[in-house]
Amino acid sequence: MLKELGRGLVTTFKMLLEGPVTTQYPEEKRQVRPRFRGRHVLKRYENGLEKCIGCSLCAAACPADAIFVEASENTDEERFSPGDRYASTYEINMLRCIYCGFCEDACPTEAIVLGDNYELSFTDRRDAIYTKDTLLEAVPSSEMTTPQKVEPGLYTRSVPQMENPRD
Repeated sequence: MLKELGRGLVTTFKMLLEGPVTTQYPEEKRQVRPRFRGRHVLKRYENGLEKCIGCSLCAAACPADAIFVEASENTDEERFSPGDRYASTYEINMLRCIYCGFCEDACPTEAIVLGDNYELSFTDRRDAIYTKDTLLEAVPSSEMTTPQKVEPGLYTRSVPQMENPRD
């Protein structure tokens, strides 16, 4: 018993000589792991159009039923995404979300991703419902806006055509 007590005290004194491992949180942000799943982000293409085509596959894949998507038709006068449809309403209830990543896996256009932002706090239950405006990433250029006016027939595919690597 005395031997174990001595080993415990040696371990305690070793730890006293080491520096603290505390991170001063608001001033110092901790680096997250590469596979960390944080706050959701709706992505855009380089030209500013939204990647989300309103297919609702993310909502169907969500086991917590935290995602609501309502689709509307694109027109040539007002174009939000390259496809025929876009998500006119996109909401995620962050109180229900379990950060499983199924929505990210189900999306055919890779529009929804789980980012690295871990600072999620709410003072009201209504603040926990993230709308499309909250989720959309910033426009790449200040002159690009959504919706865009495009020439008729320019966008005919909702998912960009993949090039064959063997050609």
